[in-house]
Amino acid sequence: MDRLTEMEAFATVVDQGGFTDAAKKMGISKSAVSKHVSSLEARLGARLLNRTTRRVSPTEIGLAYYDRARRVLNDAGEADALVTSMQSAPSGLLRISVATDFGVNHLSPVLGDFLAEFPDITVNMVLNNRYVELISEGFDMAVRIGELEDSTLRARKLTDTTKRMIAAPSYFQKFGRPTRIDDLNEHKLLHYSNQSSGNVWKVTAPSGEKRQVRTAGWLSVNDGQSLLNACIAGLGIAYLPSYLYADAMKEGLVEDAIPDLPVETQGIYAVYPPGRFTQPKVRAFIDFLVHAFAERGPQDW
Repeated sequence: MDRLTEMEAFATVVDQGGFTDAAKKMGISKSAVSKHVSSLEARLGARLLNRTTRRVSPTEIGLAYYDRARRVLNDAGEADALVTSMQSAPSGLLRISVATDFGVNHLSPVLGDFLAEFPDITVNMVLNNRYVELISEGFDMAVRIGELEDSTLRARKLTDTTKRMIAAPSYFQKFGRPTRIDDLNEHKLLHYSNQSSGNVWKVTAPSGEKRQVRTAGWLSVNDGQSLLNACIAGLGIAYLPSYLYADAMKEGLVEDAIPDLPVETQGIYAVYPPGRFTQPKVRAFIDFLVHAFAERGPQDW
């Protein structure tokens, strides 16, 4: 007889307190349940149940075996459910966290195509400029830019962006142009206030040395698009990703502040909670984003 069926019959008898109710639960005859349990006891060489005319209860050995058998049966059920889930069409509510500027400029425009392709998925995209805790705050995934801090999350790279120090031509005309990193101490800087490192820019010198710029800023804002707008208005030098400044640079509204510096590259990632398998709706959206940004390189924004 099948070992799992024997386990199931025995565990169901213990759960239901008797052979009659166990048979109803399993949808088989009482005699079939009895045969499965008897076969199990014979194979193990041990009595697992105390049988009386009024009640059935597990022996000491039977109780210990029940605990392990129930775990095996639960794992088998989860394995079946996993396969069914992974083969089912992606559906359900998908909650996404993404930085406001990236969400507005690059995620929102492609959502229509995703929803058309997966009509059984509904999306709740939350735009904010803070670090969210995915699991405790109920998010299925997030899109994050730059170095990933939480190593417990699973991540898949979507594409790259570059990061440059930029300013408007009008700013350079008024305050001059820095030629090296140390010159930034004499300039008006525009800072992103939500950085975990505070008003600190991590830049690479022409020599390859990693430098930190700690000059106090003239303006701090918790939104990248607002920093770009301030930059275009000539208020100072900002350190921004290419997905924000690319169009403005093409139109001549901003320029590279120190062209001789190496261009910093940052990854853009989809991150999601760890687990044995990825939910179909999450996997579908990440695959979609990888395809949507396939033509976007570090400079192609």
